[in-house]
Amino acid sequence: MRYRQLIRLKKTPGFVCLVVCFALAGSTPGLARTPQSGASVVLDRVVAVVNNHAILNSDLDEEIRLSVLDPGRGGLAVLTRKTALEQLIARALIQQQIREEDMQAADPSRAEVDARLAEIRKQLPACVRANCASDAGWNAFLTAHGLTPERVEAYLRYRVEILRFIEQRFRQDIRIPPKEIETYYRETLLPQYAAGEAVPPLDAVAPRIEEILLQRQVSALFDDWLTNLRKEGEIEVLDPTLASPEAPTVQGVPAPASSPKPMSWPQTVQGKGSQ
Repeated sequence: MRYRQLIRLKKTPGFVCLVVCFALAGSTPGLARTPQSGASVVLDRVVAVVNNHAILNSDLDEEIRLSVLDPGRGGLAVLTRKTALEQLIARALIQQQIREEDMQAADPSRAEVDARLAEIRKQLPACVRANCASDAGWNAFLTAHGLTPERVEAYLRYRVEILRFIEQRFRQDIRIPPKEIETYYRETLLPQYAAGEAVPPLDAVAPRIEEILLQRQVSALFDDWLTNLRKEGEIEVLDPTLASPEAPTVQGVPAPASSPKPMSWPQTVQGKGSQ
């Protein structure tokens, strides 16, 4: 970790204090000596820098705790520190781009954040098991996972912000030709029905198929866009144990469109980006 580079980082006053603590610690970043005993106390440390934005070790810990609220991680193993770092890098890049493009319309309203919170408390499997629909159950759930209502709200605000940004930047100009809808219906949907089963007519499922194909295109555009942001940005991982040879592009980023209502056909029909 290079001390001079950290001094130039743009961060909150708390981070300035953190850097001063590094200086007081001498040659060991992340440690400060108490005046009474001279013992070293671990404060925090920078694990990566994304275009002059510092990602701290404590940010990784918090990202891992917040992963319990991610519907896309249902049934998956506990989030690793490497994956948590990649998610934070992607988040920093996206939020920097939103600010650069001055997309104020992406700012979510209080009602949108509250709606997402209510959805999680009532529908997230981990929350259903903990009876999060009740205030007592919700508070117990937060305590068990080391979270606070304020931090959860900030996390949900970020997710809504990203979804709205994706909608505005990638989705508006995409048009799905009727021929593609017909091809998907004939080649992907129909083969999933056994002989003798009632098959829905094309007119009935065309809107759902259009949504699936739309989400696929949005996912592809978003993946490419985020990959380019990574290539063009200045990203430095300061902790060698967290370095990853191939960084995923969209981990920890909400699906490019709200999850559509389930249909009567198998889940495989939903396609990429619709989960």
